[in-house]
This record gives sequence, structure tokens and C-alpha cells, in this order.
Amino acid sequence: MPIRKDDEVQVVGGRYRGQQIGKVVQVYRKKYVIYTERVQREKANGTTVHVGIHHSKVVITRLKLDKDRKKILEHKAKSRQVGKEKGKYKEETIEKMQE
Repeated sequence: MPIRKDDEVQVVGGRYRGQQIGKVVQVYRKKYVIYTERVQREKANGTTVHVGIHHSKVVITRLKLDKDRKKILEHKAKSRQVGKEKGKYKEETIEKMQE
């Protein structure tokens, strides 16, 4: 699932790993970087700025669900159910094979 603004993520790799769960403030797709509200640093003039984190170093902990994302999750869950049953023999086919 792609990361979007307002998702909650936890940093699991890199310099800022282990910090608290934070909300995504901005996604910069051109640089493959996300900015979270809890990962900040102070500039020389005293202002704080968000630090960019590569998307592979984060884990989504909570999605901001809208109708499209709910639909995607339902579709994935349905396909997983079909995948579990796929390839298993049913009782009827086993009986036919034994005859």
C-alpha cells in the first residue's frame, strides 16, 4: 500500500529509527522521501525543519482510510481467501479419484 499524507508511520531504519509513531506531513515522490511530524532538526538560525526519510525505512502503523482505500483492502482480502483455497482438493474430487 502506498504511503499517503496523514498516514501514521514508525521509523524502523536509519538514523531516526525507534522514534515514536508520527503522522506523515508530506510525501515527496520525486525524491522517494516522506516527512513526518516527529522527525525534525534545528537549523543554524533556530528554525525547525522536517527531515526526509526514505520510504523503505518506515512501516505504516495506521492508514487514513477513505472509500478507495477501503475498497482496495477488501479486494486484497477477498483475493487472499481465494488463494488459500486454490489448489486444495475437495471431498468430491478425492472420491472420484479413488474410484
